[in-house]
This record gives sequence, C-alpha cells and structure tokens, in this order.
Amino acid sequence: MSLSVVILAAGKGTRMRSSLPKVLHVVADKPMVAHVIDSARHLGAKNIYVVYGFGGDVLKATLTDKKTDENSGGDLIFVEQTEQLGTGHAVDQASPFLKDDEDVLVLYGDVPLTKISTLENLLQAKPDNGMALLTVYLTNPTGYGRIVRQGEQVIGIVEQKDANPEQLLINEANTGILLANGGDLKRWLAGLSNENAQGEYYLTDIIAAAHHEGKTIATAHPETEIEVEGANNRVQLASLERAYQARLAHELMLAGASLRDPARIDIRGSLTTGSEVSIDINCIFEGKVTLANGVKIGANCVLKNCSIGEHVEIKPNSIIEDAIIGENCSVGPFARIRPGTTMHKNSHVGNFVEMKKTTLGEGSKAGHLTYLGDTLIGKNVNIGAGTITCNYDGVNKSQTIINDHAFIGSNSSLVAPVTIGETATVGAGSVIAKDVEKDDLAVARNKQRNIKNWQRPVKK
Repeated sequence: MSLSVVILAAGKGTRMRSSLPKVLHVVADKPMVAHVIDSARHLGAKNIYVVYGFGGDVLKATLTDKKTDENSGGDLIFVEQTEQLGTGHAVDQASPFLKDDEDVLVLYGDVPLTKISTLENLLQAKPDNGMALLTVYLTNPTGYGRIVRQGEQVIGIVEQKDANPEQLLINEANTGILLANGGDLKRWLAGLSNENAQGEYYLTDIIAAAHHEGKTIATAHPETEIEVEGANNRVQLASLERAYQARLAHELMLAGASLRDPARIDIRGSLTTGSEVSIDINCIFEGKVTLANGVKIGANCVLKNCSIGEHVEIKPNSIIEDAIIGENCSVGPFARIRPGTTMHKNSHVGNFVEMKKTTLGEGSKAGHLTYLGDTLIGKNVNIGAGTITCNYDGVNKSQTIINDHAFIGSNSSLVAPVTIGETATVGAGSVIAKDVEKDDLAVARNKQRNIKNWQRPVKK
C-alpha cells in the first residue's frame, strides 16, 4: 500500500520570540521540519503534505529553494491552515488530497529526532483492519495526553486538561504520531467535535472513534524519550541540538572513530570516517565531509564539503571548505583552505597559509604566512614565507603557474598572470611581473640605500 505523510507545521512558536515560523528553527544547521521531511522521504512517501500557517511564504521559500537533502524532489504539497483550531483541524486540511486506499502517517514539524527505525516499526505495527500509534512511557507524563487501555487494548486518548485523577496516573503518553488508512482517517476527522477544555478539534479523538468501529489499535514505541520531544522555546531547541549531536557522536565511535570528547563535536551535515580516525575537541563538520583511514583532526577545526585523504593531519584551528586534500598531506595550524583547492599527496601548508582555487602539487609546500589564489603549482615546489600571488587587479582574476621544482623566496609577490618555469628560482623580496624561464634566477628588488644619521619621527 502506498504511503502519504502529513506534517503539521502551522505553529507560530510565540515562545521562540522570533519572526521565523517555529519549524524553521534549526537543529544541526537544518530546519527542524527539514529533518522530518527527510525522514518521510526515507520511508518512501509518495506525497508529503506540509500544513502551514504563520510565515507560510518564508516556509515555502525555504523548503523549495533549498533542498533538504540530495534526494529532494517535487513531492512537497503545501496546505494552508488559516485558523489554528487544533491538531485534528490541521490534519483535516489535507483530507481533500488523501486517497482512501493509502496509508497516511502524521508527523510534526517541530519533532525532528524521531529515528527512521522507529517510524519503520510503526509502519510494520499497523494491522490491516486498524491503525497504529507511537506512544512513549514517561516517568513524568505531565502535559501529555494519556493512552487509555482496556486490558491490553487501546480504547482512547485523554488530554491532560480533560483527564480525571485516575487517568493522570497513567504514564503511557501520546506522541501525536500515528498511522491510519486514508479513508478511515478522513471519516474520523469529519466526525470530530470541539467540546473540550480547549475548544479545539483534537486529533487524539479519532482513537475513540476507531475503537467504537471495532478497529484494532496497535502501538509502537521509540527507544528514547528524546525521539518524540519537540521544541517550543530556545532552551528546548538547544536540548534537541545536544541530543542530536550526542547521537551522531555515538554512531561515529561505534564506526571506529576516536573522539577526544564526544560532547564537543558538531556535525551539521554528513560525516563519513574510515578506520583509525581521531578528532580532537570543538571541531565542526558542515555539508558532506569524508575522512579516510588514519586522518587526524586537531582542535577547533572547521571542515565543510571536503574530502580528506588517508593519513592526513589537520592541525588545530584550520578551516577547509569545498576542497580535496590528498593522502599524507598536512595542513595548519591556523591554515585556511578555501573553495576550489586541491592538495596532492605529500604536500604541506603551515600556519597562516591561505589558498583559494589553487592546486598544490605532490610534495610541494608552503610553510608560513602565504596567500595563494588562482594558482597552479607543480611538484616539489617550495613557497617561502610571506609569498603572495597577486591574482586580482581590481576587476579580473588571473592565474599564476609555478612549475615543478621551482623555489620561491620569502616575501615575494607574483603578479598574475605570470608563469615560473621548472626549477626556476625567485629571490627573496622580489616582485615578479614577468615570466621566469626554466632554471633561471629572478631577482626584482630596488637597490639598497643606507642613509646616515637618520632622524626617527617623533610623536606630535
């Protein structure tokens, strides 16, 4: 049977104290609702209905202009809830789109940490003639709707404000996540009443309706409470962030990575690690990052959309973005590798070296205080401290080419476009604006003058 998903995302989130819709606040640098959408896609949902209210324009723009993952498609259908009349009313806004012969899964845009495996268990739990609920056992269920059973059978859900003293003692709580047949769901939604303490149409009331029809109501449960927790304020949002990061750190360590402190790592995308990888504290991984076998990442590094080869060492306080680092390279400390850069095997950049759209050839090195922009560097080239490739004339970018085995002396400026030949040498302190031929020495300095009895300036 095909699956459609309804995601409730209409809440304003007043307690967030923000102009953004609540579901657009981020966990791991991705909107909460985007996590939920990705889960729906992983389940193979044919259609995903996002029920929105406050901030609909920015919600739609965010979710359609920026794909939530690499498999995003045109499967999102936005449904407006003009009045906030309860969860039952919200789901009912999608009723005109739902088919009688499909299963419908209801999820929440501010509950981003529900595991795929948990939702798969819920799908498997649903009987042919019934529905399935995701419930959770809580030490303190205050504020949650309680699952009412008759023996082992679920017969209804009672909200906190409508519960009697005996029902308040129940510790099996409703998460709001449920799965039902589309035809059944539409019929039950149409029969909802708002005669309750809140004056709202509760989605939970469909459980009693299903029971009265003789339907079997099955349950499934998450592994941990955090899977079904939402965020109504920034304190709760921060708790979700830490829980999510702890989950990812746990998975990394089980996969063989060593984390100096699992509580001090942030993964804002996907991180794939080989064997014998070690990561020091306060490192941030954004986008898609791959670390091959034997990689060592020092403290306070930021890596974004990059591939790091085997036995590379990234020393502390380095930033790498949209770059490829080959095997046995070393980077940093305090290096910045910008987009479009490739370091070939056994190459090295040291402290306060910045590279942008540059290829550093095999065995080449730039040890200190250097900027290399729009540069093609061959094998076994030495770049002296303080070297700059002057790639921008105020309007256009131009390329510098440094061929194999060249030696660039310290404090040199290479004014692009310019080519340094194979095994050529540039003397320290030179400004090179013309090509240097193979094996040549280029020295471009003004003649030194020593002025006798020079009077230093004095402070006025």
